[in-house]
Amino acid sequence: MDYFRGIWSARYFWLHLALSDLRSKWRRSFFGVAWSVIQPLGLTLLLSAVFGRIFKSPMGEYAPYILSGIVVWDFTIAISNNGSLAFVQADAYIKQCRHPLAIYTLRIVITNLIVAALASLPLYAWVLIVFPQHFGWPWIAALSIYPMMLLIGWPLATLLAYVATRFRDVPYALTLVLQAVWFVSPVYFEARIFRDAGLNFLVEGNPIYHVLQLVRAPLLEGHWPSTMDFTYSLGAACVMAALAWAVGRKAERRIVFYL
Repeated sequence: MDYFRGIWSARYFWLHLALSDLRSKWRRSFFGVAWSVIQPLGLTLLLSAVFGRIFKSPMGEYAPYILSGIVVWDFTIAISNNGSLAFVQADAYIKQCRHPLAIYTLRIVITNLIVAALASLPLYAWVLIVFPQHFGWPWIAALSIYPMMLLIGWPLATLLAYVATRFRDVPYALTLVLQAVWFVSPVYFEARIFRDAGLNFLVEGNPIYHVLQLVRAPLLEGHWPSTMDFTYSLGAACVMAALAWAVGRKAERRIVFYL
């Protein structure tokens, strides 16, 4: 609890860092914050036009499926890659200030969570137009995706930051690992494709699928996410938190010597 009190007492510092990251992200850009909407929406239209013809899925129904995957997957890539470098990039602060190190990964998670929320706006608008019958109380469950992304993303980024500061090859290996995870997860490819191929375990046993279902079930299917979806999502958050805590309690004081 002392550790979390330290994080809370430094809240103005890490909030300033997160907002500074957002400002620098769009500085001197003509469209500015609108790029958070334009980029995922443009990629969605391209992928749904191509994959929709390949898998014979109507573009109107397939596009929100892809867009929801882009929002969550882009967040995952950002917090994994940027999170692994969080301590290295904040070495000047770490060497001068005695703040809990988790604030530097929290900074990255908050920045990318805001970007993900902005990128989700076209998803809600598209679903309202194409699936107006799905609008209702289950939409409340779709909002749970954001706290769930925080609960999973923060400890994941913190764990990677601890390991990558000690072993500098981790960011390079992450590229290969994330690409492999993408291929075996129903991020852009529909879950039925895996089931038809006899790869049901890549769906039902995949936490990424269940996290995506938190937003896809209410918006695209019109019903509440299943208990299994919440269980797998919370389970992934607990596992990541336990690993980050186990590594952090041993590595926290040594990080400054690795920088």
